[in-house]
Amino acid sequence: MAEMNESTRNALGMATGIAFGALLQRGGLADSRTIVGQLTGDDARVAKTMATAVAVGALGHRWLHRRGLTTDEPKPMNPVGLVGGALLFGAGMALSGYCPGTAAAAAGSGRREGVWAMAGMLAAAAAFVATYPRLKKALEAGTLGRVTLAGGTPARATPRPLDVAVRPRAEDASINPGSG
Repeated sequence: MAEMNESTRNALGMATGIAFGALLQRGGLADSRTIVGQLTGDDARVAKTMATAVAVGALGHRWLHRRGLTTDEPKPMNPVGLVGGALLFGAGMALSGYCPGTAAAAAGSGRREGVWAMAGMLAAAAAFVATYPRLKKALEAGTLGRVTLAGGTPARATPRPLDVAVRPRAEDASINPGSG
């Protein structure tokens, strides 16, 4: 993988963050009422925006991968940590009306509730970091190893078009033999 110097990486991260915030603001996603509307089924802007972001991100990843600037290696899948994190994330989103990106955009635009949502997220992150050493073993229980959507094939291999079942890759079965 080609290396990028730290200044370039930081500048690219800053530019991407500014563009992301501007697009969230333009799409109305920096307003907690839009997020709550998505959760209640009254406003589909969040789903449409996320679908567009996933498509653009996939194309961007492919472009960067072809230039050797990123890889396709998945992180190990830990269902306990995944479900626990999803529950906490969803609860925070339902209570505040913001996810991290939209809270940052709201705070950046001067919305007081966005600032409070960011403060809550930072406090929760600090609590997680402080308790992680004690939680690590439980969060990693039942790990499935590196999982892909390509029927367990290595990420660099060409997947079969209709095989989208999530299964552990063969070389990761030795990590947790009872998972496959």
